[in-house]
Amino acid sequence: MQRQGSGGSAAVVVRVAGFVLVLAHLLLVAWVSLRPRDVAWVTAPNTVPLNGLRADLALGTAEAVRLIGEGLLLLAPLGVLLPMAEGRLRVSPWASLARTTAAGALVSLAVELLQTAVPGQVVDVDSILLNTAGVALAHLLFVPAGRAWLRRRSDAGRSGSPTGAGRGEGSALPRNEGPQGATPTITRVPIAR
Repeated sequence: MQRQGSGGSAAVVVRVAGFVLVLAHLLLVAWVSLRPRDVAWVTAPNTVPLNGLRADLALGTAEAVRLIGEGLLLLAPLGVLLPMAEGRLRVSPWASLARTTAAGALVSLAVELLQTAVPGQVVDVDSILLNTAGVALAHLLFVPAGRAWLRRRSDAGRSGSPTGAGRGEGSALPRNEGPQGATPTITRVPIAR
């Protein structure tokens, strides 16, 4: 049986680091979004899409940029951290974007629903839209380029490996060995046919 190379252990480290960073970021989001506010009055919940954005734009350019930027940036790191926690390098870019954006929308929805139980916090459907857009933008800006860089690095490491297990031209994988290595077998256990 072959030992897993340094590329495999690096992938595990990236996956674990991504998972830890996702948890840390979600704790930070919970701390920022779910703290009670001491305010004399609370605005009404916004359940009409884009109504809050129009109100933000009416406040002036500087204030609108600040409020919309906060909405975009709150969950934007999840656009990079969720694919990092997944740890796959060879995946459809559109499927990855769809999964990551859907997960970001669900996290944003969960935060908004939890805010209904927090004094001084109100539900705003535009927050869900901005948070989800931030996740999608961060994913589009960083993940495809990062995955391409990691794939090139992984392929270069494989082609330069002393075992010749690279996937370049002219190399063929053994019959029972896929891109993830040989299928493990246990001695004295017959294989069902």
